Amino acid sequence: MPAASKFERMRILVTGAGGMVGRALVHALEPRHDVRGYCHEQLDVTRGDAVEQAIAEYRPHAVAHLGAWTDVDGCELDPERAMRVNAEGTRRVAESARKHRARMLYLSTDYVFDGTANRPIPEDAAPHPINAYGRSKLEGERAVQSLLTEYFIVRSSWIYGAGGRNFVDTVLRLAEERDRIEMVEDQVGCPTYALDLAAALVVVLESRAYGIYHITNDTEATWYLLAQQVLRVMGSDALLIPVKTEEFPRPARRPLYSALGNYRLHHILVYRLRPWREAVRSYLEERRPA
Repeated sequence: MPAASKFERMRILVTGAGGMVGRALVHALEPRHDVRGYCHEQLDVTRGDAVEQAIAEYRPHAVAHLGAWTDVDGCELDPERAMRVNAEGTRRVAESARKHRARMLYLSTDYVFDGTANRPIPEDAAPHPINAYGRSKLEGERAVQSLLTEYFIVRSSWIYGAGGRNFVDTVLRLAEERDRIEMVEDQVGCPTYALDLAAALVVVLESRAYGIYHITNDTEATWYLLAQQVLRVMGSDALLIPVKTEEFPRPARRPLYSALGNYRLHHILVYRLRPWREAVRSYLEERRPA
């Protein structure tokens, strides 16, 4: 299949199209490209025959693989399933993409890092996951790298948006149920709005600058600061109580610092996402009843 140039209309297949980022990406791509999106019920990426059939029938120029099991604690309790979906499923997508000469974009996570950094993490930093979810996503990265040369691995973090469970919506629910909300203040990351991430993914897919990208809204925050912004925008009177991670034991360990540095996005593609506070405000305003 002839490769698509930067300005050529492409056929793009999207897995995980029922999720927050998948929905946003399909919507962002449709005005510029021909898109075929599959949600989990339509395409189980752990079934190699189904993946091969979907890609062989559509013969896309690019595959955006967003399908994943993202329940961090669920992955910790069932690491075999995590590997089956996030690692082996990704390998099957990459194998079919290679067979049909399609470039591939794989959405990964900040949780491939261990949290010991103290400044925004560059794309070439050595991954060292501390939970099953991060390990399974890293194995997916390695599968893509081993099978393809024309690939984009995009790591993002703390994603929220329409169409899925997310932290911002959880804070809103808690504010309706409680007068006081305990919130972790010692985990640092980058909140990312699915719509903004999807717009950046379009830029990445249309480029020829293959490799690893970190893509998040600017800049870092804590869960406490993110919750504070949500309550401020919504005018809630709920009281936030800062707590430490150790006071909220979970099945899966979380990295204490996983803020990603968007260096390649800024310097190679000359693209920058807006500040996270502004993005949160936009999301909350968009979800207000008319």
